[in-house]
Amino acid sequence: MAGQEDPVQREIHQDWANREYIEVITSSIKKITDFLNSFDMSCRSRLATLNEKLTALERRIEYIEARVTKGETLT
Repeated sequence: MAGQEDPVQREIHQDWANREYIEVITSSIKKITDFLNSFDMSCRSRLATLNEKLTALERRIEYIEARVTKGETLT
């Protein structure tokens, strides 16, 4: 009977080791996912701000071009 317990003990220990390994991998994947989601939101926010600034510059350029075309002074 003692001979049968030894392989069972080994299987139990191996099962726990596998579960711990899976937990470490799962935790790491969650951390990476959280980082990527945060990075995505940060990039989207910065790109939106940059887009607003570019749009304002484009409008200003169009306004200046229109005034130059009409021969108006810029001051």
